[in-house]
Formats: sequence, C-alpha cells, structure tokens
Amino acid sequence: MDRRTGVTHATASLIAAVIVAVSPELHAQRVQPITFPDRPMRMIVPFPPGGGNDIVGRAVAQRLSEVVGQQVVVDNRPGAGGVVGVTIAAQSVPDGYTMLLGSVGMLAHNPALKRDLAYSPLRDFSPVALLVTSPMMIAVNPGLPAKTVAELIALAKASPGKLSYASGGTGSSLHMTGELFLRATGTSMLHVPYKGGGPALVDLVGGRVDLIFSTMPPALSLVRSGKLRAVAVTTARRSAALPDVPAVGETVKGFEVTNWQGIVVPSKTPPAIVRKLHADLAATMKLPAMGETMTQQGQDAAIGTPEQFGALIRSEIETYTQLVKAAGIKAD
Repeated sequence: MDRRTGVTHATASLIAAVIVAVSPELHAQRVQPITFPDRPMRMIVPFPPGGGNDIVGRAVAQRLSEVVGQQVVVDNRPGAGGVVGVTIAAQSVPDGYTMLLGSVGMLAHNPALKRDLAYSPLRDFSPVALLVTSPMMIAVNPGLPAKTVAELIALAKASPGKLSYASGGTGSSLHMTGELFLRATGTSMLHVPYKGGGPALVDLVGGRVDLIFSTMPPALSLVRSGKLRAVAVTTARRSAALPDVPAVGETVKGFEVTNWQGIVVPSKTPPAIVRKLHADLAATMKLPAMGETMTQQGQDAAIGTPEQFGALIRSEIETYTQLVKAAGIKAD
C-alpha cells in the first residue's frame, strides 16, 4: 500500500496488536500497594467541547471516576490544533493526577508538521494506554449532490478547488484524512480549518462548507438526525455503527485511515503510577457500559500495554512525517 493513501501495513499491524486484552506479562507484574489516586484527577482534552476527542474524554472520565473512586475532571484547553493543551500537559507535575487524552493528531500529525513544536511526544510523555480506535467519516451537507464516493470524486473533478471541506485545524486528523483522500483520488478541494471539530461541524450543518472528514462520535448524531449525510467511512471495512455506509476502500482501492485516542502522562511520572493508571484504565474500558458507549459512537475499545502504545505512536510519527513531506503540507 502507498503510504500516502492511508496507514501503512506496519501501522495497521501495531493497532491490531494493541487491541487486545492486557498481556499476561503485565498481569504478572506485582504492583506495590500505593494510595494513588487519593484526590481528584484531571484529563486535559486539547480541543473545545463537542468534538470527537471531547466526547471520548468525557465518556472515559465518567467511568474512570467510578473505577478509582475519585472525580476525574475534563479540562478543555483548545488552541493551535491541540498544541496549547498538549504543552500544558507536558509541563504539568508528573504525579499521575494530570493526564492527556492524546490522539493521532496531537501525538503524530503535529510532530510531523511542526518543526518548532513546543513538545515532543517521545521526550515529554510516557504512554499509558491506547483507549479507542475508529474510522473517520466523510459527511456532507444534505444539499450537496453527492451520495456516494464516486459521485463526490466526480463532483470534485468537475470543479477543481470549488468544493470546501472543514477540519479541526491544519494538521488535525480531519485535515490529514482529507489530504490522504485528495491524493488518493487525484482531486482538489478548498481546506477550511477551524479551532476544533465541533465548530467545523456547526458550519457544515449551516451550509457554509460542503463536507468534512470527521471523527465518528460528533458526526454520528448529526447523521442520525438527518442534519448531515454520511458518504463513507475510512477503515478497510464498514463500521458496525453504520453498516449501510460503504468504506472508501470499496471505491478507492487500498484506502484506509484509522483514528485513535489514548492516555499519556508527563514523562517523569513514576513507573508505579503509570502501571496503576494503566490498570485502572484497562478496568474502565472493560466495563460493559463503556463498551456499549464506544459501539454507539462508532468506535472500538482498545487496551494494551504502555509499550505497545508507545510503538504505535512512533510508527504513526514516521508515517505522517513522510506524508507531510510528500504533500508539502505547511503549518499555519
């Protein structure tokens, strides 16, 4: 598969490896009794309320609170395509009480795109756990005369640069997925960046832009209510949440993009705290209610070792660094 048309086979294999139960080796580690957590915790979500990252963060925070017996507060810190919130998290006290809900956009796209980035995912953070994986969704305003991928491609080729697609900012998952689609289909569209996926969807519903390559959670409710029309999902297979919506790969051979979110903490967080937090998150993601919530949002719960999550982050940075160079994507 051409790297520019989606995640590489190596990356796909890493994601598959992480979507497993906690390994026997991790179970075998005997964690010394600690009192963590003994006070409220915060989860930094570096985007505004209403977007895909925020929806995942709030669902996980609610259930994690029940598991640990302490309140987990979602702290939205939007700005600069996630850079503001991620930088705040990187500079936080490394005691486990501040977590970052990281995504492919913040932990792989931004490092690939911005040379002067204020943080380094590999230097400044310790991976704790991958939480969810999901396809992206191509959703259009109902007024757009394109109901299939083939029709969307034909419409874009008929008027190069005329169709507009919204994103959560330059270098975000929404933007990178759009760029992969354009390169795979030989089309041209106008990119309209917003400060988060929530505001982008608002303008799409209002007809100020034509389409979006969105994360699943916020777009699903709008599709189900008829405010948007789903054209396709970006994984290799159809999503159980939208079984009648085709995968892009059914029309564009080899196209596949997977979105993901996971928890990281400041790099100097004690290993015992990282292990305890991982165990708590694993217990959270295995709750039946959590699995049901993720399925309803078009996502798959995923939990694996911190080492597996770290390997995925490194692989994704390499993949998107090559995409940024090949496509000539420039940061704002």
